[in-house]
Amino acid sequence: MSDDVESLLASLSEGNQAAADKLLPVLYQELKGIANQHMRNERADHTLQATALVHEAFLKLVDQNRVQWQGKAHFCAVASNIMRRILVDHARTKNAAKRGKGAQRITLEEGLVAGDPQSNVDLVELDELLTELATLNPRHAKIIEMRYFAGMTVEETAAALDVSVSTVKGDWRMAKAWLTSRMESDTETSED
Repeated sequence: MSDDVESLLASLSEGNQAAADKLLPVLYQELKGIANQHMRNERADHTLQATALVHEAFLKLVDQNRVQWQGKAHFCAVASNIMRRILVDHARTKNAAKRGKGAQRITLEEGLVAGDPQSNVDLVELDELLTELATLNPRHAKIIEMRYFAGMTVEETAAALDVSVSTVKGDWRMAKAWLTSRMESDTETSED
């Protein structure tokens, strides 16, 4: 099956849109798992459902021009990033409609914020911090996206980035510490 995925991704990279029709059923369960991981952090009454998130992200993925897909892990990592962007855009739209009634909050699980795994974090703020982190250390930002948003294991993340497991573990700790520090300083600033 992995040969089928690799072949379909190669065809998609060459501009064969028919490969996209064959790729969705093959990767659907994996993409749905990534979407569920994203949606797990959203409020219960969120207007987007995981299925809609998969389909919207998939349409954006296969519409990419000049992407040389480097395998299933690369495709899924990009899918996760697109899903995050869709949710952030959705949150921005909702927040703009509320006009200052407070930002949408999500619960970060799996200890993304060190020492406080159940802390509430503004999704838009988190996106802005990840964008800033990507300018400072792109690999750290990718590791956060892959581990937290895509739900990839340390081993899967290491394979996707072509680095060692120990590198991912160290970068994961550093990235979480940086995010924690920035979120705490933003909270202190807003309370002043």
